[in-house]
Amino acid sequence: MGRNYLAGRQGDALNAILAAAGYNFSLLLNWFRQLLWLLIAALQSQPNEIEA
Repeated sequence: MGRNYLAGRQGDALNAILAAAGYNFSLLLNWFRQLLWLLIAALQSQPNEIEA
């Protein structure tokens, strides 16, 4: 987790919670990135139908 700049036992607990939240946020961002790529690929693969 790196260096803990928060003092005391409460600081240790808060540091662990913040590190876990940051890790989960990075997982969520990666999931959104993959979802966006899938949506873009699905939109690009559909044929364009132009009716005149």
